[in-house]
Amino acid sequence: MDIVRLSTKGQIVIPSELRARHRWEPGTELIVEEQGDAVVLRAAKPFAPTRIEDGLGCTGYRGPAKSVAEMDAGIDAELRRRWREDKGA
Repeated sequence: MDIVRLSTKGQIVIPSELRARHRWEPGTELIVEEQGDAVVLRAAKPFAPTRIEDGLGCTGYRGPAKSVAEMDAGIDAELRRRWREDKGA
């Protein structure tokens, strides 16, 4: 068991052996959780890397591929429709 001291700025130094064991490099973001009278630190894990192919199936579109210009036109049309709807036109 290691004992660390809280600085006047509320900082502590996590012993190097512990940082190495958990692979906490400088810049690692940690989640701080209070559990009763204990404080638990966990590495904040970013989302797993994904590929564009992984997300395409969630769009629900079944049809020919759209060009960027066609997608922009569709977005523009929907924004204009919503704007007219909000204005009561």
